[in-house]
Amino acid sequence: MPTFKMKKDILSIIISLGLKISIFITIATFAIIMGFIVIKGISHLDLKLFALEYNSENISMTPAIINTINMILLSLLIVLPVGIFGAIFLNEYARGHSKIISSISIATETLVGIPSIVYGMFGYLIFVNYFGFKNSFLAGSLTLSIMILPLILRSSQEALKNVPDNIREASFALGATKLKTIFWIVLPIALPGILAGIILSIGKIVGESAALIYTSGTAAQIAGLFDSARTLSVHMYIISSEGLHINEAYSTAFILIILVLGINIGANFIVKKLGMK
Repeated sequence: MPTFKMKKDILSIIISLGLKISIFITIATFAIIMGFIVIKGISHLDLKLFALEYNSENISMTPAIINTINMILLSLLIVLPVGIFGAIFLNEYARGHSKIISSISIATETLVGIPSIVYGMFGYLIFVNYFGFKNSFLAGSLTLSIMILPLILRSSQEALKNVPDNIREASFALGATKLKTIFWIVLPIALPGILAGIILSIGKIVGESAALIYTSGTAAQIAGLFDSARTLSVHMYIISSEGLHINEAYSTAFILIILVLGINIGANFIVKKLGMK
């Protein structure tokens, strides 16, 4: 009869094998998807796809690239102060109020899981109709800001939680006020975790299409604040759904991946330059 130790060893081998198979499947799936998009995208890249103005002949993605970058910047400009200061309040000032923290935590976790199409309908009803922004760059940016706020708030809160309390106590012992301790000691230490949440948020903004179709519109132009605009993901969805420009859609997907990769590399470079890793 097999002993308990033998059973335990067999179980360990099975679990280890299962983990290795899972890792292999994950990496293989990622490699296949990425390889397919890269090969198809590069093979159909053309200079006309980077013309400054879009028309039915060049199917240029340049206006969409510019709109995507601008939308990232505006959405983060709106949401970062609210998300980071909210996390500071929850972690540094509302520690004794467990009911407030638990209620907000439940709310943020619920909001993170809401489908983006729901945010799109909300943005359409509030920003497009009620405030009269119509389908515009501003309406899309405000909708995205609301959508990524729970993610920024949660990641910032967790980053601040990971800063040891003895660092705060040492700062207080040296005569620093609570406000100085937060902004000069705690925030710089928590910044890598906050940046991780920002990078995830940028990925969500870049990949979003459902919410933006309802709010920012689909016009293929470099947009002003109150102009209709399409981002790269919306551009890719529209030209692929038409069925006439599938090759251009692959090229757009490739550029979208390059854009996200570039943002991630840039963010990591900034973190290393600041000496936080």
